[in-house]
Amino acid sequence: MSEQNDELVRLKSAIAASGDVVYDWDLVTNKITWSGPAGRLFGTAWSDPPTGDAFLRRIVEDDLPKRSVALSIHCATREAFDCEYRVRGQGDRHVWVHERGAVRLSPQGHPTRMAGTLRNITSRKGKEHRLEYLANYDDLTGHYNRGRLKHALEHALTFSSRYRVPGAYLLIGIDHLSEVNATHGYQAADAVIIGVGQRLDRCLRAADVIGRIGGDCFGVVLGNCPETDLSAAAEKLLRSVREAAIDTPAGPIRVTISIGGVAFLDHGPIVHDAMAQAETALREAKAAGRDRFAQFSVSEEQREQRRRTVAMAEEVQLAVKEDRLLFAFQPIVDAQEHKVDHYECLLRLRRRDGSLIVAGEFVPVVEQCGLMRLIDRRALELAIDELTRYPNVRLAINISGHTASDRSWLRALNAMVRPRPEFAKRLIIEITETVALQDIDETARFVAAIRDLGCSVALDDFGAGYTSFRTLKALTVDCVKIDGSYVKGLSENVDNQLFIRTLLGLAQGFGLATVAECVETAADAQHLTRRGVRFLQGHYFGRPTTERPWLSTAPAHAFDDLDSTLLVPEASGA
Repeated sequence: MSEQNDELVRLKSAIAASGDVVYDWDLVTNKITWSGPAGRLFGTAWSDPPTGDAFLRRIVEDDLPKRSVALSIHCATREAFDCEYRVRGQGDRHVWVHERGAVRLSPQGHPTRMAGTLRNITSRKGKEHRLEYLANYDDLTGHYNRGRLKHALEHALTFSSRYRVPGAYLLIGIDHLSEVNATHGYQAADAVIIGVGQRLDRCLRAADVIGRIGGDCFGVVLGNCPETDLSAAAEKLLRSVREAAIDTPAGPIRVTISIGGVAFLDHGPIVHDAMAQAETALREAKAAGRDRFAQFSVSEEQREQRRRTVAMAEEVQLAVKEDRLLFAFQPIVDAQEHKVDHYECLLRLRRRDGSLIVAGEFVPVVEQCGLMRLIDRRALELAIDELTRYPNVRLAINISGHTASDRSWLRALNAMVRPRPEFAKRLIIEITETVALQDIDETARFVAAIRDLGCSVALDDFGAGYTSFRTLKALTVDCVKIDGSYVKGLSENVDNQLFIRTLLGLAQGFGLATVAECVETAADAQHLTRRGVRFLQGHYFGRPTTERPWLSTAPAHAFDDLDSTLLVPEASGA
């Protein structure tokens, strides 16, 4: 008995220390027994424990359905009952609680008792709401922040392109704000920012969107605004700031603004371009004397290029839907055995008329329009399909810099190769050196995750960047592909020969396999093989083809006109 009392004392002490409230609810009599600081939780001292009905009446009406649904799911599935909701405390003050509990059922399946805990999470909810606010709004002015404004601009551009509705984006800079800060202090400068934001807000229509995107800059998205009305709209904003001083802790201060704008009826859904063009126009307005508006102007040649870009972006998206993206395969041969080791998969887009577009024509547009992750995901699916159909082939696919930090692509790769480890052994992922160097730590994690799945990783365009011993060691790739610009005409270019020797020394020092790209002549192939390059790729050994070359009965071309006596690698250090 004494041990039970001791256990009870310890239990009550633990409950009191945690601040949680424990309840035992008799659902038949509707009585609740409370343990712990219930009065403190609800902000009032209860002399008598409340009944179940009294407790339910304290739950905020909007949150009652959420609790009821969670409880019904718990009773039906016996999954854990776990719910967050608000209750009214003293003076109708709302308190956030986290409830966990379990219902006991009778042999007939009727609820008879419920026991659980309530925890006050008001402080945590306040922090969550604060973080959510800061994720979307500027803390000083209360307007959208840069991220939220960018999202609004993206939506407006898409809407404009789809429904042919004109619109515009304005970038507004407060003139000489740094001088206000230096002369009157940051509090006065903050007051100017707030005041300018309020005046701009009053001039805008309900459907327009304003956000603060920097220290002295606001962005405004104008929906349904014809280009002919843009200048008048900007002048209205200029006048609203110019016409009267702004009250600050340092007294009234007069300021002006400068505005750069871009109309986007024919712009296409490219957010970065719209923002960059408005910034260019703002610099023009400031250079012309400030307190004025400048509109970004596009030449006819630029308009035509824009139309081609938009048309190509639409063609790519349609090709993905209609399954018109395909691979062209180019062999990569062993430099010594003269046999194909694997094939690089190069993307092609088949038009509806049957003609092919090479990757160099549509990939830049895809990257510009933010569609690269979609294309890389489709390339992965195509490669897995080939590996499934042809169990003896090895393939290499290229991924973009965007995908090199895309966890969803990694999850897709994991889902596709984890159940079939043999796929991973036959799949090589190529990333470019310049992309790898942008964020070496992130790329290293990405490479490690791919290799953990069993895939090999090749560093493409090796030599195009500034790879150091430390960088190459951090990446832990399996292979490097020497950039083709150093390979073309190698046998006649002494400078490139010296550079190739340096690159090979760096790669061989880490025990990495090497591939030379763009091998077009027998002389270049001979030189590279003598230097110890392990694999060769280029038109000399085979041009990219949409046919599956491994199904061909003809022997693969491999050094047919090379002198085999010249293919012995030079001694190390030669």
